[in-house]
Amino acid sequence: MKFKITFLFLLLLQVQLFAQEQPGKTKLVVGVVVDQMRYDYLTKFENHYSEDGFKRLQREGFEMKNFHFDYVPTYTGPGHASVYTGTSPMNHGIVANNWYDKVIKESVYCVSDSEVSGLGVDSDNRDGKMSPHRMLTTSFADQNRLHTQFRGKTIGVSIKDRGAILPAGHTANAAYWFVGGDQGHFISSDFYMDELPNWVTKFNASDVAKSYLKVWDTYQDISTYTESGSDLNTYENGFRGKKEAAFPYDLKSLARENGTFSILRPTPYGNDLLLDFAKEAIVGEELGQDEFTDVFTLSFSSTDYVGHNFGVNSKEVQDTYVRLDRNIADLMAFLDRQVGKGNYTLFLTADHGAVHVPQFLKDNQIPAGYFEVDDMREALEAHLSSNFGLENVIESIYNHQIFLDYSKFDTYAEFVAAQNEVKHFLLQYKNIDKAYTRETLENGDFTGTPAELILRGFHQKRSGDIAYVLENAYISYSRKGSTHGSGNNYDTQAPLLMYGNGIKSGKTYNRYHIPDIAPTMSALLGIELPNGATGTVISEVLE
Repeated sequence: MKFKITFLFLLLLQVQLFAQEQPGKTKLVVGVVVDQMRYDYLTKFENHYSEDGFKRLQREGFEMKNFHFDYVPTYTGPGHASVYTGTSPMNHGIVANNWYDKVIKESVYCVSDSEVSGLGVDSDNRDGKMSPHRMLTTSFADQNRLHTQFRGKTIGVSIKDRGAILPAGHTANAAYWFVGGDQGHFISSDFYMDELPNWVTKFNASDVAKSYLKVWDTYQDISTYTESGSDLNTYENGFRGKKEAAFPYDLKSLARENGTFSILRPTPYGNDLLLDFAKEAIVGEELGQDEFTDVFTLSFSSTDYVGHNFGVNSKEVQDTYVRLDRNIADLMAFLDRQVGKGNYTLFLTADHGAVHVPQFLKDNQIPAGYFEVDDMREALEAHLSSNFGLENVIESIYNHQIFLDYSKFDTYAEFVAAQNEVKHFLLQYKNIDKAYTRETLENGDFTGTPAELILRGFHQKRSGDIAYVLENAYISYSRKGSTHGSGNNYDTQAPLLMYGNGIKSGKTYNRYHIPDIAPTMSALLGIELPNGATGTVISEVLE
């Protein structure tokens, strides 16, 4: 009898201890997007990373080593929308950062909204006239709001407006973004609220941004930065007022010629400033402090500005990521204290990658170059005019897509014939690799082909009539710095690190895609999938 009682006591004690070890439902989901972060930055600069930033996520969390975007174009707007909606542009409608609107016949911006007014700026200031109204599907943050009867909060922050607005979704309590110039503070719009909260007003009044107008030198000895190219080279833009794009940069003395506080964007201090604001947001909004799961979206934009300005192989990019690693460590230590280790779930990914500066590749015997859209358009229009009598039939060219003027065609057959002739011309034009017509994309089966990426980025109402693909490492961009947007691996492969409540530790080389993040988070939270989600749950990451 004594043995049975002892056995039952030990069994109950074991069950109790096991129950205590099991974390409850996550209190806070933190989605981190690093703008323009290539996957290889995790490995390329790893010797310079601390144990508490990226390496902590890898060591204690789950890493996807073969993670890709499954559509083009790979731009910031579509990237952020795809991460949080669980689908591609063909469904969520954010087909680019800017696109040509065939109805109003002008360019539109992915988050511009003339029906709202800014908060923190003059009401008619375009910087504040922003909302997610052009995004056509819900995000997992929206579904969490619905699931909790709007008791779970959503807050989005970024340097870029689209980096804050699209992830936060349609039902967010707030999205905040940075306005530079002479202001140097965070703003929002009345889409979300009537006035800025006190904690935002207090932060803006503290002049934190001014403290970052200082010298930018390398975080570690520049001689140890052997994973990037020489500091002084011909592939970088730099800043106005400084002859050479080389360290150090005195931002205070350069500020006036570079948009005052806007100079912080293409420096790691933009990330520092954003993290300062993010921590204030988590405290000010009391995120992760009750039984209803909150969602906090954080997009580091300065990495993209630095990449565009200096290029993939620059010392400036390397230093930015060495410093970002410390930002991640700082963020996680803060979350451990504020929310509690085991009480939050965090994922880190990117919105796209980037290509090396094409001139750098050319100088090293790798095929690459530059494509002049205006020259192609001029040649195409001359061809259509002289051979087919079609005048002014090209209405616009945007995002490697050609928009035809529908008023020029009397029948659908004429419209299709024009598409095919444009395609035929493009396939003979230098440095164009592939071309697809609207007719083909709407009616063909492209499963398992390169055109599948174009199809997933193709929205029937918002996309053009002929899409073309440039040869590898060809871009339409300036001769210095670099960009992104293609369906090639340098633009599509991204990191995905997941950590915290409900997440296993480990890694996988299985191929997954950006739209898989939102369904996975929905499964973790036990909520309905976003209404347009096409991705799948990454089951091997979930406990």
